[in-house]
Amino acid sequence: MGEGEFGERVSTGNAELDSMLEGGLLRGSVTLVTGAPGTGKTCLGLEFICHGATQMDEPGLIVTFEHFPKKLLRDASSLGFDLPEMERKGMLRILFTSPEIFFEQAQAPGGLLDTMVEELGAKRVLIDSISHLERLTRDAVKLREVAFTFVNALLRHGLTVIVTQEDPDITGDVAAAQYGISYLVDAVIILRYVELDSAIGRAILVLKQRASSHDKRIREFRIAAGGLKIGEPFADREGVLSGLPRKREVDAFVEVFGRKGKS
Repeated sequence: MGEGEFGERVSTGNAELDSMLEGGLLRGSVTLVTGAPGTGKTCLGLEFICHGATQMDEPGLIVTFEHFPKKLLRDASSLGFDLPEMERKGMLRILFTSPEIFFEQAQAPGGLLDTMVEELGAKRVLIDSISHLERLTRDAVKLREVAFTFVNALLRHGLTVIVTQEDPDITGDVAAAQYGISYLVDAVIILRYVELDSAIGRAILVLKQRASSHDKRIREFRIAAGGLKIGEPFADREGVLSGLPRKREVDAFVEVFGRKGKS
């Protein structure tokens, strides 16, 4: 990466998320998106890849360990993303493989990762999901070494990368450090389910962004055509990441006694 690219921002394809990141992701960085199944991790990653391919002339590579290509194409189509058309234009490649094969090839100069990146001229990569690296070893120390080698293999190409990670807890404490990778990446985005007025909603938080400031507020979002629709911060709630947000004491007091005062 040349000096001119140092500190350059890369749009995620989502204006609200870019704003939360103070302008987008840093070029050549690795971002971890973690959350429970169905919270929108793959959707966020697809939005990032498709924006690059269709709007920024930046070819993208999707590496998936869990979604069969047909399922990925179907899910993307439901969001309004035409992956086959991007493939036909030479702006996208999809690799469905096992973590064992990909990890072995990623380490080898001239291996599968190097070949695909060079042939495509890839600038953006989505890895879905890094949680499958657990299949390589159950030893915590070795798993951290695997994660370190994996991240470095991606960084040597100067790629801007989003990796997703499965959080086994539907709601509860933040577990971004669970696989020993959070300290390796440049940014961490948390997606959570939250219960709001007896209904399930979703929340998004930028937990960290190295070498840059970022919005530290938790926002509600929904999944719709085109990707994530991010709303306003939870201004009157606390305990949002626990999955059971409650109104702040002062707001609850005003709500109860304010109404009584008007009656």
